[in-house]
Amino acid sequence: MKFLLIFGPQAVGKMTIGHELEKITDLKLFHNHMTIELVTPFFSYGTEAGKRLVHKFRQEIFEEVSKSDLYGLIFTYVWAFDQKEDWDYVENVCNIFEARGGTIYFVELEADIEERIQRNKSPHRLAHKPTKRNIDWSENDLKISMERYRLNSKDGEITKENYLRINNTNLSSKEVAQIIKEKFIL
Repeated sequence: MKFLLIFGPQAVGKMTIGHELEKITDLKLFHNHMTIELVTPFFSYGTEAGKRLVHKFRQEIFEEVSKSDLYGLIFTYVWAFDQKEDWDYVENVCNIFEARGGTIYFVELEADIEERIQRNKSPHRLAHKPTKRNIDWSENDLKISMERYRLNSKDGEITKENYLRINNTNLSSKEVAQIIKEKFIL
């Protein structure tokens, strides 16, 4: 079992690259908004109930996939490196797969803010993430998150064996997916 975590700030291209990787590998994409969009019609993600349900759905999917005969899973995540609970969450998710002999791969994405603001409005993103369709709110949330949290790691902070950092400002999602596939022999 392979578990590929793609992380980086909002609108950096995690889900889009995940879709491209899914096309060229046997990995299945589980992007973070799949659970957010499921829960949001009932409870806003910012509420206690919304967060609890999103966490519960993700946890159940991770557990079932880790026990399955699937080739592997791609998960996307906005990781706040200055928040201990995010570090703990990543460790807990990775432990689910490692406990069953899975191999973990980390892909960190970064891109210039101007590019991310443009990507935030892309038809592909908006088609898969209804909660991002209020562009003014979404762009403001992107900027506030940047000011509030550190959404990319410092050099040497990620010490995992299978780690790749890519600045994809000027790369297509297909190019990045191919780089990831070749680097990790997926």
